[in-house]
Amino acid sequence: MSVPDARLPRVNVFRDSRPAPAVPSAEPPTAPPSLPPEAAPLVRRARLTELRGPGVHPRPLDARALAALAANPGCHRRALLDGAGIDKGALAQALGSPAAYGQSQFALVRGNAFEARVKADGGTELLRLLHERLAPGTPAPVPEEVAAPDLSAAGPEGRAARTALALRDATAAGGWALLDHPMLAVEVAGSPAYVEPDAVVVHPDGSWTVVEIKSFPMIDGSADAAKVGAAARQAAVYVLALEPVARHAGARTGRTVRVRDRVLLVCPKDFSNLPTAAAVDVRKQLATTRRQLTRLTRIEEIAAALPAQTTFDLRLADDGKTATRPPEELAAAVEAVGAAYAPECLATCELAFHCREHARQDGAVEALGRGVRGELGGLRTIEEVLTAAGPGGAEPADPGEAEDPGEAEDPAVVALRRAAALRAEALAGSAVPAPRTEEPGCR
Repeated sequence: MSVPDARLPRVNVFRDSRPAPAVPSAEPPTAPPSLPPEAAPLVRRARLTELRGPGVHPRPLDARALAALAANPGCHRRALLDGAGIDKGALAQALGSPAAYGQSQFALVRGNAFEARVKADGGTELLRLLHERLAPGTPAPVPEEVAAPDLSAAGPEGRAARTALALRDATAAGGWALLDHPMLAVEVAGSPAYVEPDAVVVHPDGSWTVVEIKSFPMIDGSADAAKVGAAARQAAVYVLALEPVARHAGARTGRTVRVRDRVLLVCPKDFSNLPTAAAVDVRKQLATTRRQLTRLTRIEEIAAALPAQTTFDLRLADDGKTATRPPEELAAAVEAVGAAYAPECLATCELAFHCREHARQDGAVEALGRGVRGELGGLRTIEEVLTAAGPGGAEPADPGEAEDPGEAEDPAVVALRRAAALRAEALAGSAVPAPRTEEPGCR
């Protein structure tokens, strides 16, 4: 596919370099030849490199960020920044609105130690938990017979190809296999993103199971619902990335290959460091993620709508950390891309505080939440909401007596005026009963 971007370097290797003849030709002019299909990825990569800045390595897009992006597909700003591999945390710091959250080093060390314990001895404990939760009644895997292919390769593309080959060979062998940190590719807005699950287990029947290892505890067989939901959305991304690999493996091996929609969630048991597990159904999260990813606008279309010479380069100093670019220029570049802010972004996006500040300055109703935004219908700003409530908050007795008949027919406007009338009545004190003077007060 081609990238219709007028801001790309004007270099056409297919145009004839000879000077034009003095006498115009009688033949009608022909359109300039477009780039061949194989050159489109190179043009897209060059444009994304321009957005990042020269010499800036792209930041990988993990499954957690991808799940957050799928939860808000209307945000072009996040889609472009994530697709271009731009460090949103450093960008927010340079804009003066740093993110106030992040995972502590203690939590990272604890999580890595717990994952190493779960996968110790060739994943014996992990396979035991998987057999108990997802394959009861079948022969248990023998640790010595479980395949553990080497997935090392150069770059994410090489690792993804090596993972696909290992999954195909393990499926054809018809035994148990444990893939530690495989690399998978998933298309996001026309650009590939590489995700890395904790583990993928191949069953003898040709099915594959995603394993998600988390460090939050599972007390009395249950864990925090919000954390389990986040883990399920993250695992759904892995299942989605495995599906095309499974179709290819099935076509090459002749076996029925399927990715299970129940993943294995492994957590510490109670307050100890011993692992326990539960099977989590991710069909709902999988359907939502698949639908939301298809709604994402392609990255090259978003980039083509930007003003000329737009870049998010921080121009880091020699220390590699200090941004030297003026914040005003960065703010103008960021505001050139449309955003869809919601309060839920505060827990998932590094630029959420910057977007919230501008949403409040513009008086956008999105700052009040998606639920409020949906109830207000066509009212876009808080000023419009206050105006629709009517002067004094009075609700018209008859919709036909309203100054704007179309406005009176809007259920949101009718509800706002009714709420304004009730508020005015309550503030006037008519709804508050007078104190009883005949009864003694509290002693």
